[in-house]
Amino acid sequence: MQPPSHYHPPVKRSVAIAGHKTSISLEPLFWEMLCAAAEAEGIAVAALVGRIDAERIKSPTPPGLASAIRVWLVTNR
Repeated sequence: MQPPSHYHPPVKRSVAIAGHKTSISLEPLFWEMLCAAAEAEGIAVAALVGRIDAERIKSPTPPGLASAIRVWLVTNR
């Protein structure tokens, strides 16, 4: 029996945040959600990632960027 297609290993992509390129590894489902969220807000994915990163850094115990993106997607959808 094949697992559902949304169980897929993370995919690494490069994103520029404040002029610096960084690699982010997210499962395809989260990449799809991130792209949809950016489109819904009428901004580029990199701009949304930058905003999430800025929020993440303000946390007393900042998580990794990929974790912050996943949490943001779950709590803001």
